[in-house]
Amino acid sequence: MFVLSLMLLGQAFAQTKKAITMERISARDFTTFKVSDKVELYRVSFSNQFNMEVVGHLFVHKELEKDQKHPAIIIGHPMGAVKEQSADVYASNMAERGFITLAIDLSFWGESEGMPRQLVVPDIYAEDFSAAVDFLGTRPFVDRDRIGVIGICGSGSFVISAAKIDPRMKAIATVSMYDMGQANRNALNRSQTIEQRKQLIVEAAQQRYAEFTGGETQYTSGTCHVLDENTNPIQREFYEFYRTPRGEYTPQSSTPELTTHPVLSSNTRFMNFYPFNDIETISPRPLLFITGDRAHSKEFSEDAYKRAAMPKELYYVKGAGHVDLYDKTDLIPFNKLEKFFTEHLK
Repeated sequence: MFVLSLMLLGQAFAQTKKAITMERISARDFTTFKVSDKVELYRVSFSNQFNMEVVGHLFVHKELEKDQKHPAIIIGHPMGAVKEQSADVYASNMAERGFITLAIDLSFWGESEGMPRQLVVPDIYAEDFSAAVDFLGTRPFVDRDRIGVIGICGSGSFVISAAKIDPRMKAIATVSMYDMGQANRNALNRSQTIEQRKQLIVEAAQQRYAEFTGGETQYTSGTCHVLDENTNPIQREFYEFYRTPRGEYTPQSSTPELTTHPVLSSNTRFMNFYPFNDIETISPRPLLFITGDRAHSKEFSEDAYKRAAMPKELYYVKGAGHVDLYDKTDLIPFNKLEKFFTEHLK
């Protein structure tokens, strides 16, 4: 009887699995990225293993033969952002170079499912990339043995976490990577004390009581909304992207006031997130770490490079800061990325 119950439960889950969708849309509806006339744009959706709907933008060069199989690249957005902010910039440009590309919204962000909105669950974020491989690897025009990934900012640490246990990701690149675990445990340049960390943990734990009993959800960190004479340079850098027409984008599932801000009571989960542990096990699949030589975040790419096994490369973009590599196409080394994926997704 118990075995039969488990079988029926499994069937119920299978029956409720969400349908895969793929719909042609116009790039003219978006202002944060440009799409070449040579590239078609689709809105797609599919389920991850938690049966949560993941939504993405699929970019396909018009000259690609749909009856043949081609290499593909999955792109993840910065932590706190959505696919329209940075990920689509990379996806559209790499598609113009002949790759099939898929920019996804992480669960709890953008158009992807997950409640409460903007919850921090790094394991599910990593799962979303594997689910994207599931989707691409079952498309008739994608070669499932030639799928790569690009993680921007926080997604850099999520793709590393995913790639360690998903060998279907054949080539892994990160850009302006943040190790979201290290950043929350110790802050930049290890400037946060253990006492300060413990205080954040206490505040988050107390907030769980408030939310469990019906209290208002609280949000934390993210990008400031007002600049003044005391705003530090790093916050100014993020402000110039997220709070100006350059990169400002608010999905229907959110509000401008909450954009980039994760749920406070969940943010401490990052303190249990160690994406670089066992990073050497990704070898012999290649790793490319790209960072600006002026980026405040370059310590994370340098740390990952030091720990990783060959083949690996650490590439500095001269004159670039952290956010510069979100969208400044004159600085983003697309030629480097094209060469990397052409070589390793043969």
